[in-house]
Formats: sequence, structure tokens, C-alpha cells
Amino acid sequence: MSEYFSDDMIVCRCEEITVAEIKQAIKEGAKDVVGVKRRVRAGMGLCQGRTCEKLVQQLIVRELSVTPKEAGTSSARPPVRPVTFGELAGGAID
Repeated sequence: MSEYFSDDMIVCRCEEITVAEIKQAIKEGAKDVVGVKRRVRAGMGLCQGRTCEKLVQQLIVRELSVTPKEAGTSSARPPVRPVTFGELAGGAID
């Protein structure tokens, strides 16, 4: 991966996670996207991984020599867009 991305490149902009941090998570035992997410929070920010998940997956594929299917994906978490507490309460709270 180093031929494409430097270790200080930010992969997850929401949580400011770098390539080096993801590589370290893999060295510590993360074997899939969810494992990286649990260790370094990549994919837990506002975009919920819609921006960084594919890059995290590519890093896992390259570092562990696995298929994209083996590297996995994370599950979608609602809400898929930010909402206010008022919207969640059905407009009862202003």
C-alpha cells in the first residue's frame, strides 16, 4: 500500500484516522473492516463509513492478502443522515 498512500495520509476524515493507525490495528489482530472499526473508530464518524470504508477494505486486502469479501464491510447504521432530536420526537420538542 505504501506505493499508493503514505502512512500519514488520513483515510477516515470524520475520525482523522491515518493509514498508519489502520495498519497498526491490522497488526494487532483486526482481520476485517469491523475489526478495524472497533480498534480505531474508522467508519464511526458522521458519514458512518460511506467515505472511508472502501479504503479501509483495500488496506486490509493488501496487508493480509485476502479477498475483498474476506475483508468484509460494516453494517449500515440508521439514521443515514443527521437528524435533530425534535425530528426523532416527531416534532413534539422544539
